[in-house]
Amino acid sequence: MITRRTLFAAVSAAALVASAGVASAQDKLYIPLISKGFQHQFWQAVKAGADKAGAEFGVDVTFEGPDTEAQVDKQMDMLAAALAKKPAAIGFAALDSQAAIPLLKQAQEAGIPVIAFDSGVDSDIPVATAATDNVAAAALAADKMAELIGGAGKVALVVHDQTSRTGIDRRDGFVNEVAAKYPNIEIVDIQYGAGDQLQSTEITKAILTAHPDIKGIFGANEGSAIGVLNAIKETGTKGVIVIGYDSGAVQKAAIMDGSMAGAITQNPVGIGYETVKAAVAAAKGEAVEKNIDTGFYWYDKTNIDSPEIAAVLYD
Repeated sequence: MITRRTLFAAVSAAALVASAGVASAQDKLYIPLISKGFQHQFWQAVKAGADKAGAEFGVDVTFEGPDTEAQVDKQMDMLAAALAKKPAAIGFAALDSQAAIPLLKQAQEAGIPVIAFDSGVDSDIPVATAATDNVAAAALAADKMAELIGGAGKVALVVHDQTSRTGIDRRDGFVNEVAAKYPNIEIVDIQYGAGDQLQSTEITKAILTAHPDIKGIFGANEGSAIGVLNAIKETGTKGVIVIGYDSGAVQKAAIMDGSMAGAITQNPVGIGYETVKAAVAAAKGEAVEKNIDTGFYWYDKTNIDSPEIAAVLYD
C-alpha cells in the first residue's frame, strides 16, 4: 500500500536525483578555443583534435575564429564574448599578441587559466603554450632550401604576418639560419600576405618581377604557400624552388607533382588535443607544462606516404 509518506519520499528522491543531474550538467567544464582563423584546413585539423579531447575528458569545447587572419578586431570580439561566459579555462591563438593583452589580463584577474596554442602570446599570462617550435621548424626549412638551391642564390619569404608569434618565429627562424650558415644565400625580400591566398599570390608575382633570377621562395603558412604556387603557375615561372609550411590537399598535390619541393608539417590535431588537455588540468588546479612542444616534420615526395608523416598531414 502506497501511503502519503511513501509517495512524498519517492517524489523527494526523484527530485533529488533530478537536481543532481542538473548540477552534474552545470558542473561540466566549458572551454572555448579562439583560433587565428577558420578558413584553412589546418584550423579544421586543430578543431578535430580539440573535439577529440573534449569528448575524452567530458568537457564542453567550442572552437571559433575570424574569417581571415587579418581580422584582429573580430578575434578580440570573439575573445571578449567567450570570457563573458565565464569559462573554466580558455584556449587562445593570438593574431596580435599586444592587442590581446588587456583581455587576457581580465581573464587572469577573473581566475580563468589561459592556454596559448599554435601562436604564443608575448606575455607571462598563459599558464601553458601548446605549439610547434616554429623557430626550429623554419630553420629546417632554410636548411632544406639551401640544400635544394646548391647553397647559393637569391631567395624570398612570403609570411602570413609580423604580429603573431608564428609569423615572427617562422620568419626569424628562416632568416637567422641563413645568416648563420649560408653566406652565399641572399634573402632579397620578405613580404606579408595575411595568410590569404589571393594577397600572397599578388605579392609573389611582384617578387618574381623584381627578381627574375630568384632561386627559391619560402611560404610560411598554408595560405602563403598556396599563393606562392599560384603566382608561379600564373606567370609561367620555371626553376624556382618552393618550400611550404603546413599541409592541406593543395600542398600535398603540389609536392606529388613536383611544383613544391617539400614542406614543414606541424601536428595540428595534436595542438588541439594538447590545448584542451592542458586547459582541463589548469581548470582543476593541476600543474601543467609551461611549453608543450607538439612537434614538426619535413615531408616531400620521398616520405609523404610514410605512416609517421601521413599521421600528421590533413586535407
